[in-house]
Amino acid sequence: MVQQKNYDTGDEMNTKQLIDKAISLPVEERALVIDSLLRSLNQPRSEIDRKWAAVANRRRLELKHGSVEAVPGQKVFERIWKRFDK
Repeated sequence: MVQQKNYDTGDEMNTKQLIDKAISLPVEERALVIDSLLRSLNQPRSEIDRKWAAVANRRRLELKHGSVEAVPGQKVFERIWKRFDK
């Protein structure tokens, strides 16, 4: 098990203890920890992220204003499987 140094007390903290501590945090803080860990693994590319954010925002507005209709996920997957079954 990996040992992590707890710099506040000088005590060693293993991975399980670290995870247990993170799980005990309020949901907003857990989300921040998760986001930080994921970003450390997958460094953001600001230009690509900006473009995806613009696309997501445009799609959100299209749904909100009714200019497009949402398709349930189950229906999307049915269509995909039909294409592969041919």
